[in-house]
Amino acid sequence: MLRESRTETTVLGWSAEIRRTDDAFDDLAADWTGLMGRCATATPFQSYPWLRSWWRAYGQPGRLRLALIRLDGRLVAAAPLRLRRRFGCPVLTPLGEPFADFTDVLIADDVPGAAGRLVTALRADSGWQAVDLPEMRPGSAADVLLDQAWPGRRWRTPASLCLELPARDMADLVRELPAHSRKTVRRRLNQLGRAGIEVREAEAAEAGRAVADLLRLHARQWQGRGGNPAHLTVRFHEFLAEAVRGMVADGSAALIEYRLDGRLVASSLVLVGRGLAGGYLFGAEPELRDRVDVTTMLLADVLPLARRRGLPTISMLRGAEEHKRRWRPSESVHEGLLLGRPGSARGAAYALAVVAMRRARRTARDHAPWLRAVRDRIRGRR
Repeated sequence: MLRESRTETTVLGWSAEIRRTDDAFDDLAADWTGLMGRCATATPFQSYPWLRSWWRAYGQPGRLRLALIRLDGRLVAAAPLRLRRRFGCPVLTPLGEPFADFTDVLIADDVPGAAGRLVTALRADSGWQAVDLPEMRPGSAADVLLDQAWPGRRWRTPASLCLELPARDMADLVRELPAHSRKTVRRRLNQLGRAGIEVREAEAAEAGRAVADLLRLHARQWQGRGGNPAHLTVRFHEFLAEAVRGMVADGSAALIEYRLDGRLVASSLVLVGRGLAGGYLFGAEPELRDRVDVTTMLLADVLPLARRRGLPTISMLRGAEEHKRRWRPSESVHEGLLLGRPGSARGAAYALAVVAMRRARRTARDHAPWLRAVRDRIRGRR
């Protein structure tokens, strides 16, 4: 285990620290949770259990760069990053890739100077030439604050499209659909009511069993149809079980289970942030689709969950599939943010290469969708 950790302290109660040790998260739970509560743009992908579990499962010794800013001892900004080499260039990228739908930093809303101190701490750390945040929501801390405070060159790239719904009562949501869709959804809700499905939320102590069941159902759901092979690995299972245990305990996740005649037929992992709830991963027995519309079933439980917790938004996370579109959601367009180290030619070259690559990928996705179908068939055969 790497033991090096560097701390710099400045005047007026400010301190900056870059942690590199593999156990860097171990004493941060309370401080991190407090900062999450003071950052209005915080998402579940910046939660302490998610990041700590991901690093324990996927982190490489010596690569962690955890930037922490404190004012009078209180944590007021944090950037959970790791050092990677891409295109021959050392780059800082967010923890959680590629499983995080949103990438961001944490900056307290009530401390105006925190963003600038975080930038100064990152610049003082050697060994990297660019910072690459690939999936920023509009109005995120990095998008607004870190971008404004950065003294070097900045680039933006097209990223994912997320669809969002207001966290309203289901009856109100259905009432505003077009007439033909409204009739279809009401029929599906009636069908769902007659099915007699039992719904419950798993407790934190059940996380190991509940996540194993979720991933088993997820594999059955995608069998022969592609899907993400990383979700089927032992490492992902271990990461997600540990993360869900902590996130259910602190309220940043809910794992909803569906049973018919006592048999588990579907599971859905819902992640909860400061302003939204989003269905992250679900699995269902294939035959369940013959009895109910699964999307309607999941939404019928996420909506009241969000309302109970006072959240204004339901995020359908990345992707704009047709089964999401029929609910007439609004679009949330993500961007990638690339920050070059001031004066670094290598950082600029990396950023320009990434901008070109991501724009080409976006063009291919928009104008040659058959490439995605080919990719999914290849994954299915594997």
